[in-house]
Parts: sequence; structure tokens; C-alpha cells
Amino acid sequence: MFIPLHDRNALKHIRRQYVTLGLILANVVTHALATLAPEALYEIGVYGMGFIPAVAFDIAELDPRLVLVPESATYVTYSFLHGSWLHLGSNMLFLWVFGDNVEDAMGHFKFLFFYLACAAAGALLHGLVMPASQAPLIGASGAVSGVVAAYLMLHPKVRVWVLVFMRFPLPLPAFIPLLFWVGQQFVMLVIDGGSNVSWGAHVGGILAGALLVLFLRRPGVPLFDRAIVTPRAVEHEAASVDVAPVGPWGQRPAGNVPDGEAAGGALHPETPAAQPVRKVTHWGR
Repeated sequence: MFIPLHDRNALKHIRRQYVTLGLILANVVTHALATLAPEALYEIGVYGMGFIPAVAFDIAELDPRLVLVPESATYVTYSFLHGSWLHLGSNMLFLWVFGDNVEDAMGHFKFLFFYLACAAAGALLHGLVMPASQAPLIGASGAVSGVVAAYLMLHPKVRVWVLVFMRFPLPLPAFIPLLFWVGQQFVMLVIDGGSNVSWGAHVGGILAGALLVLFLRRPGVPLFDRAIVTPRAVEHEAASVDVAPVGPWGQRPAGNVPDGEAAGGALHPETPAAQPVRKVTHWGR
């Protein structure tokens, strides 16, 4: 329904989104190498590093010749594999637009932990929804869904340029397209559970992202774009206070006592309120 293009949301705590850029680079390089590999080798990579619920839950065993990493590691490694350049590009676009501000709100190391934890949560819920599945799950969408959820919690009012119906570029408050997208994932999980798109991974990432952002954001970083008094606002407020002239020795001349202040008293202005491999590899698209 929509494609995010750009947001006007400057970084406040970090100079550059190094982790976001590193994750995009890692995903692109991994997929580029996979496309250059022979098909048989690619298949080994998908089965060896993809998340397979039946294997993770001890319902089935993976051929030892396909084992590339410890079973527990596949909760994360699957998120660096993709089924096509389109699959990769859609995930990386979402990460590019929304990841920098989430990284800014958490810091580099916390954001890396957050991203991997959302990937793991996406794999877990996918497995709980389809525990007997022997098809490998691949794609970064579980992790990226967590990023989207965190952005929605942090910056629902920020204007985001989105391409609606693949045709119309519009600047919309983030909560409009993102709430619609989040709701769609839950609906599709219920009505389209047999799809080769893993809606469970999406929902798992969303739930993890919305929860983890509460604890991993920096102290003082607000939720939901709540107003913060900035130096410019303070300066503007101070300039609006009526200050009476004073004499050469610091006293006010007679007759210049502001309204609401007794002679010799203090002025108290009112303060304004703060303001795929074979059959059905599951794509976390």
C-alpha cells in the first residue's frame, strides 16, 4: 500500500547511524555473495542459516551436512538472508528510513542488541505459529518490523514522505501509514496464515520492538513526540516577560511597579504549560 521514502527527523544524540549503515551493508554483501554462489551452495546456506521451526523445536533433524551454525544462532542468522533483490530492497528501505532515529534514541550498542532481539522474536513467533514447518525462514523483516514499531512509539507525529499506491508521494504524519501497516500485519496473520510470507515473524518483531523501546531508549528520550522545552522556546518565553526599568543602583524608580506586584515584592509571571529454496521458504517480507 505504501513505500516510505524519507523523513524529516534530524539526529539529536549521534553524529551518524553507524549500526544502521553496517546492518544494511551486511545484508547487501551477504545477498550479493549468495547470488554469485552456485544454486546448490545457496541452498545449503539457506538451510544451514535459515530458521527452521521443526528443527528448532526438536520435531525434525537437519541433515548434518547442512549444519553451518549452532541451532540457536539461526534465530538471528536467518535475518541476513533474502530470497531476491526485491525482498532485500524492501526491507533495507524501511531500515534506512526508520533505523537512524531509533538508533539515535538508543545509542549504537543498544540499537544493535535491539535489532537482533527483534529478529529473534520474529523467528520465535513464526515458530510458534508453524511449529512443524520444515521450510526455512529467511529475511530481515522480523527485525525491521521491530524498528518500525519503535519508530511509531517514538515519533508518531513526524512527517514521513511515502509513496501511496506506488504512485502518489505524500508527506504524512508517521502514525497514519505506520499504524495502518502494523494493523495489516496482525490481520494477515489471522486470515493468511498459510502464506509463504511469514506474518508471524512480522508480528513477533512488532511486539518485541514496541516493548524493548520502553527500556532501551536513552534516559530523557520521550515517547510519542511529547513536547520538550528547547532553548529557543525558553528564550522566547523569557523575552515575553515585561521587565521594569531599574535605577543606577538597581532599584526601580517610583511608579514603575508592574501590575500584580507589591512594592518591594517579587514578580511571579504565569508560566505557560509545557508542551525460497525448494517449495515454500518463508519470506519475512
